[in-house]
Amino acid sequence: MSRLFWCVVPAAGRGARVGGDIPKQYLPLAGQALILHTLQRLSAHPLIAGLMIVLGAEDPHWPGLDQLNGKPVLTTLGGAERYDSVLAGLRALPADVADDHFVLVHDAARPCVRDADIRRLIELAVPAGGGLLGAPLRDTLKRANADGRSQVTEPRDQRWRAFTPQMFRRGELSAALLAASQAGVNVSDEAMAMERAGYAPLLVEGAEDNVKVTTAADFALAEFLLPRTV
Repeated sequence: MSRLFWCVVPAAGRGARVGGDIPKQYLPLAGQALILHTLQRLSAHPLIAGLMIVLGAEDPHWPGLDQLNGKPVLTTLGGAERYDSVLAGLRALPADVADDHFVLVHDAARPCVRDADIRRLIELAVPAGGGLLGAPLRDTLKRANADGRSQVTEPRDQRWRAFTPQMFRRGELSAALLAASQAGVNVSDEAMAMERAGYAPLLVEGAEDNVKVTTAADFALAEFLLPRTV
């Protein structure tokens, strides 16, 4: 595959569940900020052309990178919600990224994504019109009541956990995110916006160690996984 692809990385969130005054993407992981591990992993991939990092307003922690592994690193300002930030990132991409070009979107807090999974997503999602990494649900799934007691066991057939990267055409994803925003729907990921717009994104199975660092305990897990998920 000869075409290279830009990747939008929303990083305007505060990471409140970790606690403290520093957003979680800037907390240390194996000797450097979490987000730097993620960006190094992405920029090292031979099919990624460049990175668009979406930052919060007056972010004092961003190290001011303009390139990594010989790839351009651009920045723009995000919004209050994830979809606002992704839409801002899509709009700020270089002019030579056409509306019909595919673009990746990846969480800043997923530093352990595997090179092979990114390649597999690109190879399968482009001919399918768009898709996302994920994994079929394997655990037994319970629905709790307000008291935290198990009410019912939910079926797990055909249910997946959604990961990133997610990959769609720039124009189609921009339109889907804008439509969700105008409808007041806070979509939790790009695939949800595309589903609302009538698309059926391809689910591409990836490694389950592509963890999202969300809590303080996740940092120890990610540090263990980093050297094992190249």
